Amino acid sequence: MKLRVVARQALTSEIEEFILADPAGKTLPAADAGSHITIETPAGAMRRYSLVHPGDQLSTYTLAIKREPQSRGGSTSMHDSALVGADLQVQAPSSDFVLGAKHGALLIAGGIGVTPIYAMAQSLVQQGRAVRVVYCAREESMAAYAEALRELCGDQLTLHLDHGDADQAFDFWDLLMEPTAEHIYCCGPAPLMEEVKGVTGHWPEGRVHFEEFKPVEVVRPDDHAFHIELKHSNQTITVPSDKTILEALRDHGVRVVSSCESGTCGTCKCAYSSGEVDHRDLVLMADEKASHMMPCVSRAKGERLVLDI
Repeated sequence: MKLRVVARQALTSEIEEFILADPAGKTLPAADAGSHITIETPAGAMRRYSLVHPGDQLSTYTLAIKREPQSRGGSTSMHDSALVGADLQVQAPSSDFVLGAKHGALLIAGGIGVTPIYAMAQSLVQQGRAVRVVYCAREESMAAYAEALRELCGDQLTLHLDHGDADQAFDFWDLLMEPTAEHIYCCGPAPLMEEVKGVTGHWPEGRVHFEEFKPVEVVRPDDHAFHIELKHSNQTITVPSDKTILEALRDHGVRVVSSCESGTCGTCKCAYSSGEVDHRDLVLMADEKASHMMPCVSRAKGERLVLDI
């Protein structure tokens, strides 16, 4: 669906809030707490962003996006080009981070990972369910929605500021040493989530949940440049060491349908007829890898690949 940027504002020096609406004023598809939408950014990249406000009768979608220093056509494109009045192609909300029914919840957020956590907190409070929130940030000025969470959760919010000092990091062992009846929902940078995973191994199975948008490393420091040949057009394109095949195709005006761009959905699957592939996806079966690849994440092991495009 096509949605329009109807408002935006800076939440912090790095995080911008965007409000999207249907140009004709139609009600938008419902969004459960923890849901995300997939947006085709102005640069053409497909990116998933968590929705800040859940609901069944929504006139707008709100999302908060942090400008990432190593942006690959996602956050920088949104910050620089998704201006008020811009139209964006958006997929309906979906979720791999589902808030379970009835039980209380301990919500753990780090940095921009606060977006689905804030949505869950709103839903839990609205339903009258028990909720505790631990929100870790560098400085309060960098903690988006901190004040809103404070008003929503009161003394059930713990806002922990480490001021960039690893020695001041939150001690999750003290918090999670004794399992409770709560379910844990955690979203944030990889080190925080790894820490929470490490100290919850003794919690009952199925009680600890994580939201991770980057299951594979798309570009690695030791990647090399290579060439792809497009079988149907006889076009040769160089894929730089710091770009994916999909990005290189997009840069040369070749459109390939894509969705997650993280090797997990299978949307951009394409056939190849020559060359050796470094498969990095999480969806292809072993027998499929001899003839198909995912250009959003996989690369050539050698100098050349021939794609059936």
